[in-house]
Amino acid sequence: MFGLKSLATVGAAALLAASALPATAQDMPGEGVELLMAQPTWDTGWFHTEIYRQLFEELGYSTADTITLDNPAFYQSVAFGDVTLWVDGWFPLHNTYRDTFEEGAEVVGAVAEGGALEGYLVDAASAEEFGITSLEDFKRDEVKEAFDRNGDGLADLVACPPGWGCEINIEHHLDAYDLRDHVSPIKAGYSASMADAVAAYGAGESIFFYTWTPNWTVNELVPGEDVVWIEVPEVDLPEDLMDLADAATMEGIEGCVSDPCTLGFPANDIVAVANSEFLDANPAARALLEEVSIPLSDIFAQNAAMNDGDDDIEAQASQWIEDNRDTVDGWLEAARSAAS
Repeated sequence: MFGLKSLATVGAAALLAASALPATAQDMPGEGVELLMAQPTWDTGWFHTEIYRQLFEELGYSTADTITLDNPAFYQSVAFGDVTLWVDGWFPLHNTYRDTFEEGAEVVGAVAEGGALEGYLVDAASAEEFGITSLEDFKRDEVKEAFDRNGDGLADLVACPPGWGCEINIEHHLDAYDLRDHVSPIKAGYSASMADAVAAYGAGESIFFYTWTPNWTVNELVPGEDVVWIEVPEVDLPEDLMDLADAATMEGIEGCVSDPCTLGFPANDIVAVANSEFLDANPAARALLEEVSIPLSDIFAQNAAMNDGDDDIEAQASQWIEDNRDTVDGWLEAARSAAS
């Protein structure tokens, strides 16, 4: 039998031995494991992508250079394990890709829940002048003429590039609301197209665009001041989203022409999508993804700064981590505990 003194000696020795363990064994559960993160082609997701990447490195994971992928390429790649993960899944918007990835990958955690909005906006002056409240108003000749910037007789809409989830929904709306003969979607690079629209607005021209939040566009063109959200005639979603039709009408949308506001898109969660085999082999990584969340207001702020020319995303992410160090350390501790 051990006496009290012997127990104390054994306990002290055990503590000393534990403290002498290499830092990698205690604090670096990802040591020796490589992961490849992807980011989307829309740059408003790059800030939180970089935050997650740096957090993985704090756990010891080796992260190669983040690669930029369109939605179809990412979801196929993550299912096969060619890419490890991204933190830019938009659901339910990306439900159309579930059949592509669900046998080899899964949604885990949430960057932000419920606050990611989508919809159509016009400049406030034109909305007032022409009485625009709905997409239906773009069937009127005077409205089409006001928003026709290239002389083809159709209203120009800054839309989404091919391969984006929002492109699928916008294309569906153009058919569902019989807008093909009235609206021309611009599918060039979104940031460049929106920069052109902002310049046109500054020159006093009418603008019509799709956007989402968080996004620098709603900092540059503030809903309720510079622009207004307009409604769809009725909720009409692609078949795989129709069970979410009730969520496409929301109350309290700042800057909408009506309250409640029928935006026509259900609110989205921004989530991580990761390869399942990797998650099963790396409980620390799974736990980290389950723990982390980024306030939408912080993403808004970074997007606005980026649009103003501060594009050092690595430094912005590092500063955000240090500004939130107590919270971040809690996430990291949970991840390390999951690996023990």
